Amino acid sequence: MLQDIYNYLPIEDTLATAGQPTEEQFAEIGQAGFEVVVNLAMPTSDNALPDEGSVVEAQNMEYVAIPVIWESPTEEDFQQFQQVMTEGGDRKVFVHCAANMRVSAFIYLHRRLQGTPHSVAEQSLHTIWTPNATWQQFIDKILDRQ
Repeated sequence: MLQDIYNYLPIEDTLATAGQPTEEQFAEIGQAGFEVVVNLAMPTSDNALPDEGSVVEAQNMEYVAIPVIWESPTEEDFQQFQQVMTEGGDRKVFVHCAANMRVSAFIYLHRRLQGTPHSVAEQSLHTIWTPNATWQQFIDKILDRQ
């Protein structure tokens, strides 16, 4: 079940987030109708699957890796993520990292830039964590530039 994936959080009908899924869980993600998997974790992150791209593609899903360094997320990382999310159109997208912390911050920003009220977007973010100083500065910098 998708709910068994570490820190799984459905956001909308076409968007869900989580920490690192297992190979078996990627099969469940595909069976749930997701069409795109975006991975924000580093290849060296905890429980990372060395052949994740092949595992995802074997489930007939598109795989996009945007490795975000935990200690130093960049505007370029977020811009690349935004491009994937906006090009996705109505496709069902599953976004993960190691623990759903990078992802929850990126999804918070994405939703805010799409017009979601702060209180609504923040609720999903805080379901996973309260960003540390590095990540709060990153969030503030992205929002200040918009």
